[in-house]
Amino acid sequence: MIDGQGRNINYLRISVTDRCNLRCKYCMPEKGVEKIAREDILSYEEIDKIVGVMARLGVDKIRLTGGEPLVRPDIVTLVKKIRSHPQIREITMTTNGIYLEEMAEDLKKAGLNRVNISLDTLNPQGYREMTRGGDLKKALKGIQAARQAGLTPIKINVVLINGFNDGEIEDFVAMTRDEAVDVRFIELMPIGEVANWSKSHFISNEEVLRRVPGLVPVKGDDPSSPATYYRLPRGKGKVGLISPISCKFCSLCNRIRLTSEGFLKPCLHSDEEIPLRPLVDSPDLLEATLRRTVFNKPAEHHLEEGKIISRNMFKIGG
Repeated sequence: MIDGQGRNINYLRISVTDRCNLRCKYCMPEKGVEKIAREDILSYEEIDKIVGVMARLGVDKIRLTGGEPLVRPDIVTLVKKIRSHPQIREITMTTNGIYLEEMAEDLKKAGLNRVNISLDTLNPQGYREMTRGGDLKKALKGIQAARQAGLTPIKINVVLINGFNDGEIEDFVAMTRDEAVDVRFIELMPIGEVANWSKSHFISNEEVLRRVPGLVPVKGDDPSSPATYYRLPRGKGKVGLISPISCKFCSLCNRIRLTSEGFLKPCLHSDEEIPLRPLVDSPDLLEATLRRTVFNKPAEHHLEEGKIISRNMFKIGG
C-alpha cells in the first residue's frame, strides 16, 4: 500500500495483549493499570482475518508485540496462522525474553524468524528495580535460547535513561564485539507513563557516539529501518541508534500498528485510531478502510514540539 507521501507501507506491528510479566517504570505506573477485558481483545481468528487482507494489499512483514506477547496463551498458534499466508516473508517478535528459554524452539518451528529483546541494563539490581521485580538471569538465558533456536539475528533494544543506564553504554556496545548481536539504543519518548517524567531523564543518542568514538558507520542496511547502524572495528554485531526525538525518520516510515483491541494506528506518535474489529467479517469494507487510512497516514510526528501521546506503550505495542 502506498500512502499519500509516496511511502510503501508493508510492515504491520500487532499488539496481541496489554498484559506483561514485568512492570517497567517508564512503561507502567507503580500503582498498576486497569487491564483490558479479555473479551475486548482480538481473537487469533480476528487477527488472522485482518492479516489476510493486509497481506493481499502488500503487507509482507509482521511484528508481534505486547505488553509481553509471550504471556498470551498459545501464542505459537498465532505464529502458525500468520505463517500460512504466502505473502508474509518475515514474522518477528519484540519480547522481554523471560519466557524464551521455554518457548524459543516452538516459536521457531511455528515460523517465527527472529526476536528483538528489550533489555535496558546488564546490572541485576538495576534490572530488578527498573522492572519492579524482574530477574536478569532469565532474560539472559532467553537470549541464549533464542540464539540456539535460530531466532537470529537477535536485536537488543536499550532505552537510554539518563541517571539509570547511561553509565552502561560502553558495556552494551562491547556485546557486539564478540557476539553476532545488534544492540540498538532508543531515545526515551514522551508516551504514556514517560510523559510524567522530568526531561532530565532524556539522553540523546549523540551521547553514544561521543562515548564510543571508534564506531564506524555501516552502509547498505534496510533504508526503511528507524536505526542508523555502526560497528566496532572487527565487531561481529552492530550498534544501532534510534533517535525519534533528535533525528526523526518519518520520511522513511513503512509501518502501521494494530492494537490488541483492534484499533489501527497509522502513526505511533498520533492519537488517531481506526476501529477494525467491526469490519473483520466484511473483507471489502475492511480493505477500503485500510486503503483510506494508509493513504491518510500522517507525514510526520511532532514530538520535538512537546506533543505527548496519551496511550501507554503497553497498550500500543512496543
